[in-house]
Amino acid sequence: MYMRLSAILFPIVTLLMIGAFVWGYQENQEKNAVMIKAENQYQRAFHDLSYHMDRLHTEIGNTLAVSSTSNDMHRKGMANVWRLTSEAQSDINQLPLSMLPFDKTENFLSRISNFSYQTSIRNLDKEPLTPEEQKNLKTLYKNSGEITKGLQTVQSKAIENGLRWMDVESAMVSEEKSLNNMIIDGYKSVDKKVGEYPEINWGPAVSSMYDKRSVKQLSGEPVSKEDIKRKAAKFADAGPNATIQVTENGKGTDWESYTATVKSPSHPAVISMDFTKKGGQLISYHDNRDIGKKSVTIQQAKDKADQFLTQKGYKDMTAVTADQYGNMGNLTYVSKQNGVLIYPEKITVRVGLDNGDVTGFQASDYVYEHKENRQIPKPKMTMDEVRKKLNPEFEETYSRTALIKDDQSKEVLCYEYGGNINGSKYRLFMDANDGSEKKVEELKSSDLQAAKK
Repeated sequence: MYMRLSAILFPIVTLLMIGAFVWGYQENQEKNAVMIKAENQYQRAFHDLSYHMDRLHTEIGNTLAVSSTSNDMHRKGMANVWRLTSEAQSDINQLPLSMLPFDKTENFLSRISNFSYQTSIRNLDKEPLTPEEQKNLKTLYKNSGEITKGLQTVQSKAIENGLRWMDVESAMVSEEKSLNNMIIDGYKSVDKKVGEYPEINWGPAVSSMYDKRSVKQLSGEPVSKEDIKRKAAKFADAGPNATIQVTENGKGTDWESYTATVKSPSHPAVISMDFTKKGGQLISYHDNRDIGKKSVTIQQAKDKADQFLTQKGYKDMTAVTADQYGNMGNLTYVSKQNGVLIYPEKITVRVGLDNGDVTGFQASDYVYEHKENRQIPKPKMTMDEVRKKLNPEFEETYSRTALIKDDQSKEVLCYEYGGNINGSKYRLFMDANDGSEKKVEELKSSDLQAAKK
């Protein structure tokens, strides 16, 4: 019996063992194939990064080599610097550097990218490179050369010692405190060197992209928790039986604020609000009520939002966009002064489309950009004169005057024209001084409806 059973089971067990071996072999082959593919990708990105940094160094040198009055060559050179910097940033993103400190180099490249882009898009015939910018380019030429040399050193060592990027990834995820890897050490050395470079004056357009808003920018004196309680009670129309709790955030930092939580018997949901500590200005408002089924239009909700802002002290606000997501609506308002829309002074309002009541808003842009009696420049051209510069196929539906910030973060007085072209809806901001296009935005039908009101 045992002989017969063995005769039956033996070939079955043998087949199973062979099957397991084949399966294991295939799994191992597939794993190796994936690792080889990843290694090849890392190697390619690594060599591309070294190549693009070398090209970047050369391109900056070429830009410096021409005459200081060669505006066309400067524009072309800056465009090439921007392209090469973007490619270098893309190469870095393809390497397993998420856990390896390389942020100083990435930040450095980001600033070069923004500087070169802002320079390439401006009219260099009217605003040629300044002596300060020429000096910056010389510094960037020197620094980019040092970074290139550092990367090429890492590249040479990796080739000489047959180092693999998969080993780098393994070293970074290991729990060892000391990472002894030439590639890791090389990148740390490059990043440390970049961190030691003296700060460059990138100019207001680039610097504004990295400026962090701080309570120090605001006017007014610091307020107490009791002040915030009174402000929150008034804004939320809380009765005498309401419970208000105030917590302080970011004490000792550049973003000191208060959060007020209001619970009232007259309101079914909790209301929360954030205020700046300096000046006690309201940054955000959120009503946590449940939103029911949609029963009002976005236009009806906009009418209620208009009333809400006026009642809460935000006068002369105009809706410029309107979006709908399910049973919620989002409206963007900007302030108006002497008939001019001030786009930097922005408030975003959220409404429930069950009854159209406001459920929240975000006013940080308004808080930091609002100016009493803002000085608005006088236009050099009329709206009709600038209108002649529009695309002849553009079907205008509305027009108005607006103050915006351009790509260089400069405030520019514009004429805003809304309308249709090529089957889509747009608004165009044209410089009121020379008629040039400053910004183009595609719109939804609801945006146009909001704009015309």
